[in-house]
Amino acid sequence: MNKFPIQTFSTAAMLCVLVLAACSSAPKTPDWQLESKGAMDRSIAAYLDGNARIDKVERARARAQLSSTGRADWVAGAELLHCAAQVASLVFEPCAGFEALRSDATEAQRAYADYLNGQLAPSRISLLPASQQAAAARVASDGSPLHGIDDPLSLLVAAGVLLETGKANPTTIAQAVDTASAQGWRRPLLAWLGVQERRAAQAGQTAEAQRLQRRIKLVQNETASSP
Repeated sequence: MNKFPIQTFSTAAMLCVLVLAACSSAPKTPDWQLESKGAMDRSIAAYLDGNARIDKVERARARAQLSSTGRADWVAGAELLHCAAQVASLVFEPCAGFEALRSDATEAQRAYADYLNGQLAPSRISLLPASQQAAAARVASDGSPLHGIDDPLSLLVAAGVLLETGKANPTTIAQAVDTASAQGWRRPLLAWLGVQERRAAQAGQTAEAQRLQRRIKLVQNETASSP
């Protein structure tokens, strides 16, 4: 089976399934593989940092390189990676780029897309990347806090799916905030802080809500002043 390399933010397990991993025995990596990988890395980094302009440019560059192969499943994998970053940032909308390619995607890719939508049947959990299987099982059951997920993007994706399905508890939300903060990912950090702030306000925890508002404002101000 031909394989294709893209690894972003240590999500090797996820991407081996979504975009497929390169054979180490390959004599020379084609330029399009290197260029598409670099473009996807920069696209996801820009998205998580809240830089829409760079994200758009690099995402288009990656798609152009992948499309040159005529492999819809490779393009579909890149689209899923971007949609995973959206779910990590609590942007819940149809993964249009992937859906246009669904019929030519792999079964594992279709399962992952359903997982991102919070619609994965328990019987298909085994098709997911290993880093997401335990989290998906929690989604299908009680939504207990996330443990044992070392990759930060995978953890945020899992937390996003839990929130999307109404199963994210305060511990999971705090995990997501701490993870996004530790990585310096502005977009998901603002999204998860917003969830915390709204919940504190609804619970009548005025002092906590105000503290979170100050933290949100700090991140927003730095985002606005960034080049």
